Amino acid sequence: MRIFLTGATGFIGSAIVTELIGAGHQVVGLTRSDAGAQALSAAGAEVYVGNLEDPASLRDGAANSDAVIHTAFDHNFENFVANCEKDRRVIEALGDALQGTDRPLIITSGTGMGSLAPGQTATEDNFDRDNPNPRRASELAGISVAERGVNVSVVRLPQVHDTVKQGLITPFIAVTREKGKVAYVGDGSNRWPAVHVSDAAHLYRLAVEKQERGARYHAVAEEGIPTRDIAEVIGKGLKLPVVSLSAEEAGQHFGWLGPFASWDLPASSQQTQQRLNWHPTGPGLLTDLENMRYFDI
Repeated sequence: MRIFLTGATGFIGSAIVTELIGAGHQVVGLTRSDAGAQALSAAGAEVYVGNLEDPASLRDGAANSDAVIHTAFDHNFENFVANCEKDRRVIEALGDALQGTDRPLIITSGTGMGSLAPGQTATEDNFDRDNPNPRRASELAGISVAERGVNVSVVRLPQVHDTVKQGLITPFIAVTREKGKVAYVGDGSNRWPAVHVSDAAHLYRLAVEKQERGARYHAVAEEGIPTRDIAEVIGKGLKLPVVSLSAEEAGQHFGWLGPFASWDLPASSQQTQQRLNWHPTGPGLLTDLENMRYFDI
């Protein structure tokens, strides 16, 4: 297939480019920079110039492809609500380009959207329209587009990692360096799910090849790792003390990351593994954190 990929030069998108080309697909990668264009060309992808600020600039890329995978997202979490609304507009624009066809649109969300109550394991068959996480806007946009006949499915991501990046744990480490201590909230029993970036990329390929309308997939290899375990590995790597904070102290310590630090977000991928025959094989999150070269960054 000829696949239009947004976020093609990002952490996850770069891995998807390699995965898709390795499987014989042609990739048209979105970029807005010369450096991004060079990286895509070097990887064997076709370059498409556009940006999320102008959703209309993406329509030709979608219209002239056999499928669309949308992974691009503005990860400035200080403007999280606004960025989620921007993602909604982008999904609507991509849907406009695919309306009246059977060509699949794979959008991206977070595994937390599959949890119906705090601490309840998120599953693929759940979606809480009133979830307090603003990222619900992405899935609501997907539903809106699907109601117009577009073939939409969702890949929900946990903490995606390798030995360089680890989702929200990357800014967590930045705060740790600034504060001189590694912190977790309460007893640190709240859990974060995770997946290696190579396994996430493989899942996106399987999802776009499956072309199943209305499907929700969880790219989850580890259902929930206690934040205290994460903090202790980081503390060892950075040679910094590990401390417990109250919820009130966490807000001041972590800033915008505070609410995320205390959320208990276990997630299952049992249905995904069965439906796509997807079986993650990459290193676990704690293994990647143990193998980080903290003082080379």
